[in-house]
Amino acid sequence: MAQSKEDPFLDDVEQAEEEEQAAMTEEDAPESVEDQIESLRAERDAFQDKFMRALADAENARKRAQRERTEAENYGGSKLARDVLPVYDNLKRAVETVTDEQRKEAAALIEGVELTMRELVNVFSKHGIQVIDPQVGDKFDPKQHEAMFEAPVPGTKVGEIIQVSAQGFMLYDRILRPAQVGVSSFTG
Repeated sequence: MAQSKEDPFLDDVEQAEEEEQAAMTEEDAPESVEDQIESLRAERDAFQDKFMRALADAENARKRAQRERTEAENYGGSKLARDVLPVYDNLKRAVETVTDEQRKEAAALIEGVELTMRELVNVFSKHGIQVIDPQVGDKFDPKQHEAMFEAPVPGTKVGEIIQVSAQGFMLYDRILRPAQVGVSSFTG
């Protein structure tokens, strides 16, 4: 059943719409549009803020991953390096204890030990390991040295290295093993 144009219900709806439009003044219409624009701007700003925060979080995660990857590359082998240091120490002791007579008798063997030690130092250098080689008379540095003992030695100053027991090692900017030293406690 089609409704005719003279349907009272449709006439009431149309009349209500006309009254509503007539009730709106020219000032009312822009306010509602301005309110809508302001609402959209606030929503846009909120989305932009969320986007910028997400972008910053992603950048921070990228930097953190890069830093962790670099640390893993540089310091991942530190346990192995620490375990190899006694090999270096033993080779160094072996070379240092050889007398001139022993050097003449077993020249090839001693030369082989020295070559092995040099190659080990080259491998250390290739992987960022540097020797900390304090000398007697140097100032004690607790960041690089470990005091094994203190002794009052005349002619020295307090905190001066008086003996080097073992060299230390750094892996890039981190201590693998501090140099083991004796320190003067002489105050005279």
